Amino acid sequence: MNERITTCAIVIEDSKILVAKRCVGNTTNGKWEFVGGKNRYTESEAETLSRELDEELGIKCEVGRFLCSIDFVNNDILYHLKAYEVKLLEHSFSLSVHSEIKYVTKDELLSLDMVPSDFSLTKKLIEQGIF
Repeated sequence: MNERITTCAIVIEDSKILVAKRCVGNTTNGKWEFVGGKNRYTESEAETLSRELDEELGIKCEVGRFLCSIDFVNNDILYHLKAYEVKLLEHSFSLSVHSEIKYVTKDELLSLDMVPSDFSLTKKLIEQGIF
């Protein structure tokens, strides 16, 4: 089985966490997620997150500490989803693959229709007291 690393940004401001809703019609079909994406084999995980936030939100960021990870299988590929604390250096978003972006509370986060892997990651972040 092939393996891939994928990363996501955990952005917390004023006790709320940043999530984005994918446009309808792509693979996640309108579900909520943490912003991030697949690692290119020549990149560090921090470089992946910086690139993905620039591509998906049109912003610069500062990648902080590693928080936690989960593994999941999709289309016969084993993904290692790694979450990092991220500080946004800009707050003027230019959405390219998302239809909406917002900050939510922990309770609101748990009620969103999230991508399954990100929902599993959410539970782990809460269990570890990160959010």
